Amino acid sequence: MDLRLPRARGLLRGPRRILSAAAVVVLAGAGTWTAVAGDDPPPVHRADRIMAVGDGVRLDTSYFTAGSGDRRPAVLLAHGFGGSKADVREQAEDLARDGYAVLTWSARGFGKSTGKIGLNAPDGEVADVSRLIDWLAERPEIRLDEKGDPRVGMAGASYGGAVALLAAGHDQRVDAIAPAITYWNLSDALFPNGVLKKLWAGIFVNLGGGCERFEDQLCRMYQRVAESGKPDAEAAELLGRRSPQAVGDRISVPTLLTQGQTDSLFPLDHADRAARAIRANGAPVAVDWIAGGHDGGDLETDRTQARVGAWFDRYLKDDESAGTGPDFRVSRTLGTGSGDGEPRLEGVGADSYPGLESEPRAIELRGREQSFDNPAGASPPAVSALPGIGGSGGLSQLSSLGIGVSLEFPGQHAAFESAPVREDLRVTGSPTATVHVKSTEDDAVLFAKVYDVGPGGTQPVLPSQLVTPVRVADIGSGGKDVKITLPAIDHEVERGHRLRLVLSSTDLGYASPAAPATYTVSLKGDLRVPTALGDTGPTAGLPAWVWWAPLAGAAVAAALLLTARRRTTAPPPDPALAGVPLQITDLTKRYARSTDRYAVRDLSLRVEQGQVLGLLGPNGAGKTTTLRMLMGLITPDGGEIRVFGHAIAPGAPVLSRVGAFVEGAGFLPHLSGRENLELYWRATGRPPGDAHLDEALEIAGLGEALARAVRTYSQGMRQRLAIAQAMLGLPDLLILDEPTNGLDPPQIREMREVMIRYAAAGRTVIVSSHLLAEVEQTCTHLVVMDHGRLVQAGPVGEIVGSGDTLLVGTPEPVDAPLVEKVAALPGVASATATDTGLLVRLDAGGTARDLIAELVRLDVPVESVGPHRRLEDAFLTLIGEPA
Repeated sequence: MDLRLPRARGLLRGPRRILSAAAVVVLAGAGTWTAVAGDDPPPVHRADRIMAVGDGVRLDTSYFTAGSGDRRPAVLLAHGFGGSKADVREQAEDLARDGYAVLTWSARGFGKSTGKIGLNAPDGEVADVSRLIDWLAERPEIRLDEKGDPRVGMAGASYGGAVALLAAGHDQRVDAIAPAITYWNLSDALFPNGVLKKLWAGIFVNLGGGCERFEDQLCRMYQRVAESGKPDAEAAELLGRRSPQAVGDRISVPTLLTQGQTDSLFPLDHADRAARAIRANGAPVAVDWIAGGHDGGDLETDRTQARVGAWFDRYLKDDESAGTGPDFRVSRTLGTGSGDGEPRLEGVGADSYPGLESEPRAIELRGREQSFDNPAGASPPAVSALPGIGGSGGLSQLSSLGIGVSLEFPGQHAAFESAPVREDLRVTGSPTATVHVKSTEDDAVLFAKVYDVGPGGTQPVLPSQLVTPVRVADIGSGGKDVKITLPAIDHEVERGHRLRLVLSSTDLGYASPAAPATYTVSLKGDLRVPTALGDTGPTAGLPAWVWWAPLAGAAVAAALLLTARRRTTAPPPDPALAGVPLQITDLTKRYARSTDRYAVRDLSLRVEQGQVLGLLGPNGAGKTTTLRMLMGLITPDGGEIRVFGHAIAPGAPVLSRVGAFVEGAGFLPHLSGRENLELYWRATGRPPGDAHLDEALEIAGLGEALARAVRTYSQGMRQRLAIAQAMLGLPDLLILDEPTNGLDPPQIREMREVMIRYAAAGRTVIVSSHLLAEVEQTCTHLVVMDHGRLVQAGPVGEIVGSGDTLLVGTPEPVDAPLVEKVAALPGVASATATDTGLLVRLDAGGTARDLIAELVRLDVPVESVGPHRRLEDAFLTLIGEPA
């Protein structure tokens, strides 16, 4: 794991300490100016210098400027732990081109700088920053607020972000800061709740070059704590003095805090505490939760650096027009993108930072009192995060994509679980729970985590692989109530999933007591989850929509009918399209409050009568947005939708020929299935004979169950009843969005037959689904979307049998280096490993004959070559991700 995090930014500031510029000695011969070529004039000039800052310490610095003319603000760029000034060079050049003078340096003990590592000691690394500001104050090109006081901002990530915060508390000349993925209290980061984060602590020491490279007192502290496995008060106090929290009441400059969601080293609560403290001092604060962190994921470098630049423009250049973004922003993963397999992100913002416990909701947990063991030597340990192997991916990225990678050992944990949530639940912040703990020893160490568990207990996912360690001291014979604050996350729990609170006795990343013990844990209340962004309603008991949704739906239907009878200014019908169920032309829809981000963009397609059309695409492709526009629920920003020649708009009369099942239907549980449908139809005000109730029910295939109360229905029966409701009136165009969600295989097969039977009479069905095998068996035609755009459309057989993609069979799986060689061959657009060989997509100049010749040359053991025949393979080729 690289703690340097190249190109990530952070800022510095500290109490006023105007030191004499004479304290900084520029050594002769080290100030040669060099030109750095830029994409646009003027060129960036860099001057490398060795500066003596006292106590025999020399700092290796680089100074970047571009152009000439008026005085400009300065920016200090600090690097991450284990790195050097070279890591921030590209960012420094960008800022110089933007009109800043930028000074970078290698911190004590790193790069070519001398001195011992002090972990941002006030009289060490922080004092160095003040001396660098002194030097900037003497430069003729730097803008001054007063003599000796340059206009200066600081940016840095991780270690560099902390020195930005510290400098802002120690030197009042710092005017704005932008620290990233950093700590508020280093003691809390390495000793959370009194538990040693042993793997991260060891990585810190190794990245520093070994214990002897640190100040003596730090080295002794580490050796003492690592040997005992238990941090002491002296260690906590030593790290606390070197933490931004120690000067939190003196940081009063505009602060942009960027923190990583996939970060077991410096979790989100560090930015939360910093934000609350700095805002209390009266300074502007913005908080940005990115999709990456020290455990991997996407650092969103380009976006975050652009935001830092805008932050400095506003608060260093006094540019009132600079857009600094919302007070709070969180990046959310939508799936993986086209071709490269990287996660696709969207940003959600709020006008004010909600904190970590905003709008809590109580989730009832179930489970008896449970006992479990802490094994001798705390081995084998459970596994959550794996510090040091993050890179650009890591376990946290897998968890953001819904892949469970954690490991719990039987007999070493207790688990308490909720009922399935009734609606999608977005958790944003830190869940909390209270438990009663007993132990055969006076002390206990527990590791708390909340899993998202799929239907039937499948694939439990630990969001961002985060865990909270808790040391429970002085338990006593009667036990002790303990309130646990779990890691802050932004995670969506889908409808039908459960939340599982797990308390484990071990974790690979932490030090646990070596002595064996038995812990006993029981619940003392509900799990409380914050829902500041994306609240979706109640999750326990019978949801309110079960009662009001049918009536509300009927009211909406009636309103649509009334509206349909009014005159509208819609374009006149197109007689040439009177027999065409659907034609979409250049359809476009932007995201809310955005001028350049699109949910759907320039989409055009045509659907004919009798087709069962599958609408495919990864999460966030724009499928549901398209369907909602088709039903007149939202208005396009551009383009046109015509159904049987009529333009679609809210209340358009032609919508009476459209039936839809989009987000599930609510039924009155005490009424029978037939009674629910009759009530719904009566509320529309249309004649009973127009309902074609018996035909719809026959297609849905519910049989005698129609006479039973809906509360007795299985999930599959409820789904079919909802489809029957959408079929009332036998609409010529039926739209189904994920109709098989929550169904078991037999129920999915029944739903497939429902769709086929409905289209058999010459009607048209559009179905959006992630189940590619079902789509292949059900649909006659396909439309594939990605990033809001049309990727391909046509008959299923044409898309599945596309001749530009070949399936190469091999006796054994092909290793990654060989796959890369195949992908680089002339005539090959892409190559992907499969369980049985390779999936190779040819470009315009590629042929199967040339491919086979090249495979033989590369010693690929080819057993067969032929066009692929699975929709999954076609989807993989078109979208660039496993289906």
